[in-house]
Formats: sequence, C-alpha cells, structure tokens
Amino acid sequence: VATAAASAAAATTGAAADAEAAGTEASAVTGAPTEQIVDVGGGMQLCFVAEGDPTGEPLLLLAGLGQQLNVGPAELRDGLVERGFRVIRCDNRDVGRSGRGSCPPPTPLQFLTRRFATAQYDLGAMFADTIGLLDALGIGRAHLVGMSMGAMIVQGVAAREPGRALSLTSIMSTTGAPRVGRPAPSTWLRLAAPPVQTREAQAERVVGMMRHIGSSGFAFEEDAVRALALEAFDRSGGPAAAGVARQRAAIMKSGDRSAEVARILAPTLVIHGDRDRMVNPSGGRATAAAIPGARLRVMTGMGHDLPRGVCAQLAAEIAAHAENAAPTGTAATTGSAAPAAGAPAQI
Repeated sequence: VATAAASAAAATTGAAADAEAAGTEASAVTGAPTEQIVDVGGGMQLCFVAEGDPTGEPLLLLAGLGQQLNVGPAELRDGLVERGFRVIRCDNRDVGRSGRGSCPPPTPLQFLTRRFATAQYDLGAMFADTIGLLDALGIGRAHLVGMSMGAMIVQGVAAREPGRALSLTSIMSTTGAPRVGRPAPSTWLRLAAPPVQTREAQAERVVGMMRHIGSSGFAFEEDAVRALALEAFDRSGGPAAAGVARQRAAIMKSGDRSAEVARILAPTLVIHGDRDRMVNPSGGRATAAAIPGARLRVMTGMGHDLPRGVCAQLAAEIAAHAENAAPTGTAATTGSAAPAAGAPAQI
C-alpha cells in the first residue's frame, strides 16, 4: 500500500506540527485537547487529537468498527499520558469528522456474497491513511495500539511498514482467518438489523449492542455509553450507518490476513477478553500464534469493550510493553524493528 506522497508529507509536516502545538496550547486553557484535521494522502483527511508531552514517545491509539476518537476511555488515555507518552487518537475514515469513502454503502446482497464494488476500499486503504497521518505529523516511528478493527489496521501498518512500529499492541482482534474470531450468532443478528436514522434511535442501538457484547464481568455503565453514542452522532453530523457499512465491507474484502500478520517484526502484545461476543477469543489466540514472539494476555470477564475496571491494568501493561520494546530516543527514527524471538506466550 502506498503511503502519502513524500512531497505532500514534507509539505504538511511543518503545518501539522504547528497545528498540534496550537492544540496543546488550547488544551491548557480549556482542559480538553483540540481536534485537528490533516491531509493523509489519496484525497483523504483524518481528524485527530494529541495529548501529553510533545517530546514523549508517540503512541497511536486506534478505535474499532464504527467507533470514533471519543470512545477510548479517559482512564486508559490518562494512564498512558501520565507515563510520558504522546497519545494520538483519530477518527478512522468514514466516521466522525474524518473524510468519507466515495462509493455507496454495500447492499445486503453484497455482504451475503462478499462481492463488493471495485470502488469499495479494503483495509489496505486504512493502513495507508494511518501511515499518512504519521507522515503528516512528522512521526517516523510510533507505538501502535489498536482495538478490534483498529488493531487490524495497526497490524497491517506493522506488517507492511515495519520501520514505523516501535511496538504493537493488538486488542480484541483477529487475523481474518475464516474459522477464528467469529462473532456469536446472536451478534450476527444484531449486525444484520436495518440501519436507524435518528439521534435517539442510534444511541439506543449502540446501548443495546454494547450491553450484548460488553464485559459481563464488569458493571455496564449505560448512561456513559449513551452519552458517547449521542456525542458520536453529533460529531458525524448525522447517522453513521453508511460509513460503518463501508468499514465492515473493508474488513470482509480484505479476507484472511494471516500470512501478512505473520510478517510482523515489532514486539507484540495481544490482549483479548474471555467474554468477547463480537470477536471470539480464538481470534486473539490466532493473532498471538501468527506473530513471532507475541505475548497473549487474556482478561477475565472482559468482553468487546474497555470497562473502567480494566483500564488501569491495561494502561500499565501497554506502557510496560512499549517501554521494554523501545529504547529512549528512537521515536523519530525510521528503520525496521528487531524481530521478537521465541514462541507466543500467554501471560
């Protein structure tokens, strides 16, 4: 996958750095980081926020299918910022304030047959978006952390551009292999429900889905989930169904990525909940087995979400993994990460 053109990256790096600095300055006044929009190549723009020490090692945190940059729990972000990381979040293409795909959303028949329009992008386009974001921000190498579809994206970046990954943390995701990481039948039924159009209906749909796939071992915070869903509707400027459908098609169009995932050289931590109804825990086991030297951490009681009760532990484990993987001062360097040695280990 081609990254943003080198000339475009060079032209935007200084402006993006100025914008990021301005955002940091604004956050000191308002208490919240300022959202910025940058060109990432290929006619696409991504909305991002950056938090923490501008001189800290960059850590890119990508959300999953249909999720926006507002979804990552503050407890997780704050835990990483407090450990000195520069935490960068973005809306992936087709959600939030980022750019939209050019083709109509796939039809139910296209999902059933897996025969999508030529113009329908695959995960490779999202890999390129992410690399373009790093280029636009002048970041040579970063710690890559992704959740669900976001983990599929950072897996692809680490596999195709090994010099960009200081470390990789893949959370509640899979390799695309057909027999692993499958949603529960009850989850498939919810995914097949017709799209909703109103703000309240979308929030109700999100609450119902998250109650279904969330962490049964932890309290479900319905009010917080509903508030995030309402905020997401407003940030997108309306219903999210078309963009989510294109993202889902991108995953399906990409098929089995096992061979590509096996080429990842970055030190890798795989985290998966044992109660996940969206991506069966077999997906996490397959991911760890595919990547040389990857470590697998199974979280008891966690489903396909990040409940408040696990955030402190997740922040500590992600930070420890990143700190062990990257010597100080390597964040701006380009080059291949050293391959991890040994067989996958569960911790």
